[in-house]
Amino acid sequence: MLTNPEVKYRPFALPVALTDRQWPSRRITKAPRWVSTDLRDGNQALADPMTVEQKMRFFRMLLEIGFKEIEVGFPSASQTEFDFVRSLIEGRHIPDDVSVQVLTQSRDDLIARTFESLDGAQQAIVHLYNATAPLFRRVVFKMDRAGVIDLAVSGARAMLAESRKRRQTRWTFEYSPETFCFTEPDFALDICERVLDVWQPTPEHPVILNLPATVEVATPNVYADQIEWFCRHISRRDAVIISVHPHNDRGTGVAAAELAVMAGAHRVEGCLFGNGERTGNVDLVTLALNLYTQGIDPGLRFEDMRSVVRTVEHCNALPVHPRHPYAGELVFTAFSGSHQDAIRKGFAAHEARNDSLWEMPYLPLDPADVGGSYQAVIRVNSQSGKGGIAWVLEQDKGLKLPRNLQVDFSRRVQALADESAKEMSASRIWEAFVAVYHLDGGEAFALAGFEEHRGGRNKTDRVFVGRIRNGGREVPVSGRGNGLLSGAMAALNETFGLGLDVVDFQEHALRRGADAQAVAYLECRTPDGRTVFGVGIDEDIATASVKAAISAANAV
Repeated sequence: MLTNPEVKYRPFALPVALTDRQWPSRRITKAPRWVSTDLRDGNQALADPMTVEQKMRFFRMLLEIGFKEIEVGFPSASQTEFDFVRSLIEGRHIPDDVSVQVLTQSRDDLIARTFESLDGAQQAIVHLYNATAPLFRRVVFKMDRAGVIDLAVSGARAMLAESRKRRQTRWTFEYSPETFCFTEPDFALDICERVLDVWQPTPEHPVILNLPATVEVATPNVYADQIEWFCRHISRRDAVIISVHPHNDRGTGVAAAELAVMAGAHRVEGCLFGNGERTGNVDLVTLALNLYTQGIDPGLRFEDMRSVVRTVEHCNALPVHPRHPYAGELVFTAFSGSHQDAIRKGFAAHEARNDSLWEMPYLPLDPADVGGSYQAVIRVNSQSGKGGIAWVLEQDKGLKLPRNLQVDFSRRVQALADESAKEMSASRIWEAFVAVYHLDGGEAFALAGFEEHRGGRNKTDRVFVGRIRNGGREVPVSGRGNGLLSGAMAALNETFGLGLDVVDFQEHALRRGADAQAVAYLECRTPDGRTVFGVGIDEDIATASVKAAISAANAV
């Protein structure tokens, strides 16, 4: 094995000087035409190809998402592929506004078999391809340029002849100079021109020229230059639809597709979640939802992303990664404390602003737009901060913890998370909250009942009279203050010698309606300078404040 493997490789050099390129200053303002190749290209990439039942399920899902062009198979490759195409047509499963697409190599017998599979279709796209790059000409086919051109032209002629036998179908022809991205630009242009000479497209009946990045060999800007150069030089431009089919060998398929659209492409072929040979085709889900974040309707709908993920995983027997853009189970989830705090503040600002504009730290897309909820936006582990823990309690229980209480409780939750080395679920966080702030009534002090009276020389005074369970016995208590809470604190301090001083008190409603509850938060200081917190929850706000006082007493 070489110790310096880089010496084996030669950098790709684009033999086109496009010094006046225009694509960098352009913006994508509308969605391209989308073509799903999942049922052909994606299917060929599976260790176990889809069954007819799985392909039909996948096809129906693609229709629900909104695809109008779907590559459904390679019917000359196997009887299964042929039969699936026939089942779509004979079963009338293809809507009137949808075109199915099939792929064929440039051989007369394969082309004839391909058209046979499409008998009776209302409209269909037949996609012809042959590899054109020097490496393939030299190593795979042992052909010169003339031989490769002859192969493409003969296939184009055979397609034209077969289409004329079936004039009831609205045919669209597509040609791919496969390996376009590392074919000499002048040769790619020449072979496409020769195919156009056979098909004679018009603006009313255009053809598709598909320019694939069959294997990514350069950065996405190079591919964009190739697309722009080709668009400038191809003849009959108004009769040609420029399509791209990027692969993802360098991990830049999405960027390559977006820059290609900026460079003049009208149409993008790819697969859901990027399934495809080797490192995959371009991911149409990411491409489409990227448009949403720019205020552009992608024309595809992913309102129930979890259902789409389940169907793809079932049919392809491949998992969708938890961090996959827009679709992964964890893609909208923050564990980091700083991220959680920013998101929590973003939601508070969004609620206060009360408009339709989505501006959210760390969340470029509203999870609700892909069928997600806000419950899993923040999840807690040992890396989480006070904001994340507060968010979980607010979303799950309606609690809006004061800042100092957030700090106190987050310290305790992080200790539990460190101890378990696992994520803290919402239910575990609530169990910890109940235990830490003594909400279960099983602690040293528990409220048995109380009354409030006006009394004393000052008519504003309140007298708290209550019964506190302590150590298996019920103790009568009373205290005077300028309100219910101060009276309750005076009663607890005088009877049990606690010496608690109230530092802060807050309260709010938890729910509206007949079954409404209220919560009270109490921050106190002990005689030795410690800070303790109390929390009380009850249907009655006054009772909630008394329970908060007893909760604080239990923390001493």
